Amino acid sequence: MESTSSEIIDGYRLRQHLQTGQTSQVYEVVEIQSNRHFAMKMLLPETARDPMHRQMLLHEASVGKQLSHPNIIRIYKVNLSKTTPYFIMEFFPSGSLRARLLQKDMLFIHQNLQHILKQAATGLAFMNASGWVHRDVKPDNILVNASAEVRLIDFAIAYRIPRGIARWFHTRKSAGTRSYMSPEQIRGEILDGRADIYSFGCTVYELATGRPPFRGKDVTELMTKQLTEKPVTPQSFNPNITDDFARFILHMLAKKREDRPKDFHEVLMALRNIRLFKDLPKKAGDSDEG
Repeated sequence: MESTSSEIIDGYRLRQHLQTGQTSQVYEVVEIQSNRHFAMKMLLPETARDPMHRQMLLHEASVGKQLSHPNIIRIYKVNLSKTTPYFIMEFFPSGSLRARLLQKDMLFIHQNLQHILKQAATGLAFMNASGWVHRDVKPDNILVNASAEVRLIDFAIAYRIPRGIARWFHTRKSAGTRSYMSPEQIRGEILDGRADIYSFGCTVYELATGRPPFRGKDVTELMTKQLTEKPVTPQSFNPNITDDFARFILHMLAKKREDRPKDFHEVLMALRNIRLFKDLPKKAGDSDEG
């Protein structure tokens, strides 16, 4: 909804409230000097002075500033003021794939799925090659607009891939979203890009079927399934999925990272050659004739 105030923060006029999360909120803003539109992510007043949340905001901004790619949201600058810490990023008018799933907009998702997945995998390939594991790949963190253009967002828990001797001094710490976390992520092991491939596999499964590969009545059951249970074929929930696409999804969901595609370049090669659905969803205005 439109912001009712003409509040200005450091030369940016708050124009429209876009989203509120657990610790932060996002506004569309206009830079007064240039009249350009951006998005501003700021901590909520109750978290603005919390050192941990401030550090996560700074981390997200610093990672994003390093990643200049067409499929990754562009972050321009950060301001860690004591009262209103924020960063400025590209304004990409769209919703997330999570919003599309909640709206049950499966026709749009399936019509554009190959294009969406290629873009997301391209962005993740760049991120991993730049030395980062996203660590929170899920439908919530993939924005897609009406033209099916994609931006990856939210680098708050992005993880620097350890190199050399740093691998031996790694602190075991688990972080992520439970329905999408790889087994090695749950165990707090050293990660590489194959952890993102597992999370991407969970995401693809959900986009193709409307449900994640694992559900549990509580956290313990869900974690146990992620660690030990083989997912059922996505064709059980959507028989229109081709055999090749089903095998590819399950390949990404292998429990052992060495059994998954080795990187997102391999994922992209597969996506170029796979037919996703037996019958392609028709777009509005398509004719049955011919």
